[in-house]
Amino acid sequence: MSHNTYGHLFRVTTWGESHGPALGCVIDGCPPGLPLSEADIQPWLDRRRPGTSRFVTQRQEPDEVRILSGVYEDDRIRAEHGGPVTTGTPIALMIENKDQKSKDYSAIAESYRPGHADFTYDRKYGLRDPRGGGRSSARETAARVAAGAVARKILGPGVSIRAALVQIGPHAIDRSRWDWEECARNPFWAPDAGVVSLWETFLDDTRKSGSSVGAIVEVEATGVPAGWGAPVYGKLDADIAAALMSINAVKGVEIGAGFASAALRGEENADEMRRDGNDVSFLSNNNGGVLGGISTGQPVVARLAVKPTSSILIPRKSVDRAGADVDVRTTGRHDPCVGIRAAPVAEAMLAAVLADHKLRHRGQTGADA
Repeated sequence: MSHNTYGHLFRVTTWGESHGPALGCVIDGCPPGLPLSEADIQPWLDRRRPGTSRFVTQRQEPDEVRILSGVYEDDRIRAEHGGPVTTGTPIALMIENKDQKSKDYSAIAESYRPGHADFTYDRKYGLRDPRGGGRSSARETAARVAAGAVARKILGPGVSIRAALVQIGPHAIDRSRWDWEECARNPFWAPDAGVVSLWETFLDDTRKSGSSVGAIVEVEATGVPAGWGAPVYGKLDADIAAALMSINAVKGVEIGAGFASAALRGEENADEMRRDGNDVSFLSNNNGGVLGGISTGQPVVARLAVKPTSSILIPRKSVDRAGADVDVRTTGRHDPCVGIRAAPVAEAMLAAVLADHKLRHRGQTGADA
């Protein structure tokens, strides 16, 4: 199986399966001299970790990360940086799987779950790993979140990346009540406190019925300077879209106003500008912080649509490997809305793209900004 690597100068290769002994990633291209320890990575993994509320899968995984290579410390480094720093060599990260229950999938080992990658993996490779979906499982995204923590180190404290859930099923937030601080106070990463009780009831009912629902996640990066990205085939927004689209269950990505821009007139959609001291300020951000594939200095804003979890208790019509018609009902521990845990993953993928483009910008112009 190829194509397990993303990025150009900041390159990440993920490895491992949902029910294997471990999963992780190898990061190539990280500059030397950046302070990096497990303590810098673990908080981001804790935000994505399963079993944190009744609204996500109850698989109990500590998701404790180990750095296997790419960092070093001695007395001098410890005195200057307080811990290990990156060496510029490949960084290997490992996360052990502790709570696999492969027997949950024995009943569907020969059947394809509708809406899942079972059928396509089997047709392409002639085999598949039915235990949680193997590489197609959202469990793989733990490695992406770990890599995103390293990407944040490259970006530095001046770039802030955060994500929020803005819709679950048909129920969207009230954007007039948007409060980023609220995201950390509820299990949904919702920036609107008023929608939380509605989502709780809606997801409880969905879970009890044996079904699942989709969601929309909005992710934003502030502090990105003007100039990152490149024209034509190196566009920043194209790479962001590809990275977000690669997340499990994502079926749509938009930048800025996105599809809504099709309903705007030219004078409404144009992000007007005015001089602001020695710089330029924009009066709107319909283009999501990117023009011509290059960052404008405004917040980079994207949204991703996450489909309902494919593994559900309600029987669905399908076929098995022998071609016989079957009804598939998936037991086990699954997210009633996989979009909830997609928020930290979206942050990580945006961080990785921005770190890559920061290094590419420096390589072409000699400047960090």
